[in-house]
Amino acid sequence: MERVDLNLPPAADDTDRADAYAAAPLLNCLLREVAEPLADSRPHGTTAGPPGAGADAIRTYRLPGVDRLLRVRGDRRPADPEVYTAGAWHRVGHTELVKLVAEELRRDTGLTNHELPAEMIDSRDAVAALLAARARRTAPTDPYRRSEQSLVTGHPYHPAPKARGGGPVAGWLPYAPEAYASFPLVLLGLREDSVVEEGDTSALDALGEAPPGYRLLPAHPWQLELVDLTEAFADGRLVRLGTTDADTWPTAAIRTLYAPEQDLFLKFSLDVRITNDIRRLWRHDLLKLRRTDEAAGRALAGGPAAWLSDRGYRTAAFAFEELAVLVRDGLRGHLLPGATPLLAAGLVEGFEGDPLAGAADPAAWWEAYLAVVVPPALSAFAEHGVVLEAHLQNVLVAVDADGTPVQALFRDAEGVKLLTDVDRAAGWERLVYCLVVNHLSEVAAALAEHHPGLDPWPAARRALARHDLPETAALLASPTLPGKTNLLLRWTGADGADARYLPLPNPLAG
Repeated sequence: MERVDLNLPPAADDTDRADAYAAAPLLNCLLREVAEPLADSRPHGTTAGPPGAGADAIRTYRLPGVDRLLRVRGDRRPADPEVYTAGAWHRVGHTELVKLVAEELRRDTGLTNHELPAEMIDSRDAVAALLAARARRTAPTDPYRRSEQSLVTGHPYHPAPKARGGGPVAGWLPYAPEAYASFPLVLLGLREDSVVEEGDTSALDALGEAPPGYRLLPAHPWQLELVDLTEAFADGRLVRLGTTDADTWPTAAIRTLYAPEQDLFLKFSLDVRITNDIRRLWRHDLLKLRRTDEAAGRALAGGPAAWLSDRGYRTAAFAFEELAVLVRDGLRGHLLPGATPLLAAGLVEGFEGDPLAGAADPAAWWEAYLAVVVPPALSAFAEHGVVLEAHLQNVLVAVDADGTPVQALFRDAEGVKLLTDVDRAAGWERLVYCLVVNHLSEVAAALAEHHPGLDPWPAARRALARHDLPETAALLASPTLPGKTNLLLRWTGADGADARYLPLPNPLAG
């Protein structure tokens, strides 16, 4: 049967393309967390594989719960799933794959879950809508925006990375970064006796003008469609003031928008499950925001790495989480002169002008990448007790005119952990997962795929070995790395922040 390539041109069959995009991360989860590799298959995990072996390799696994054989083509983004039945291999479409995964997990865990299969189907349907929208629209000319809005696959190890809460496409597509969306903010007036804020929120007041007795409160238009504020508008605690004059555009995080004219990021609450969590600005996170943000800022002071500060938040006392807006630093005050920021996850996914794919000297490019990303994350941990959430979607890598990495910018205080609050071993495990498994392993695999013959792991070992920490020495000697189990977390109904890990082969262990 004809192979479905994730890089097929838009003229390819839309159903096949959507199935391929949606199946790849679901298969990654299944092969990492549940399946048993057979003798002819390397365990599926985080390694880039032998040079040149990833794209067309066929790997076979046993699904222990249903006692069936499954084989896939490729490594980093597995495709073309087939199961062995009645003496032959049979192709499995996305719908059949979802049923197979659900039955495997039901037998493996003894638990049923009706929500997750629906999310998997929703994710696939969302991909189809995104592909159709992208085919009708022109990609942004700004390379930074292109990198943030390139994630059609999304989280490569989540069973439903593109699910949008099961709502109709018309409800969410106008706000989808993957569809190159841009739109103005809704401006609300919040009565002064209902305002709750902390930190520096002055940038919000520059977005418009509030009437006497009110403060300006911007809102994401999708946010307002998801929450009932009828009473607050009726009794005057809220008034509508129109929209901003200029558009904002959504970053890869969907609920975080960039206002280019103000050079400002704004993060909102959305009552929608996106990957593992309902994406609200939770009260407990907002109340500790200043402390974690200031600690991260101190840890990254003195550059060239930078911290995009979550300066403060403003919200309504009667809808504390629902209407919260977080004010985050923009880019211009942090970037090195002449540098162009790019989302690390976008480098892995790929976009027009992606310097990872186009590197003339990929080994030197990788050395430069490691030099800007690894030292600040390890120094923050070792010298300041700060565990940065240094995964692919929280790191911007700035490149010079030749596309060479020259700076890393870290963001999102909500995901930062402090060693004063968490056990050091748990903090280190989280850092290793975010920085090495989620981030460096994916960049390494993409680099090896684009540049056959390159082995990225010796350089990564050297970069980590330069830091004289007992934890790094143990990491380089360990046979395994911690891999987050997103499929099992969602199937068992665990809290989204309750990370659980399983051991994966460690390509750093020489």
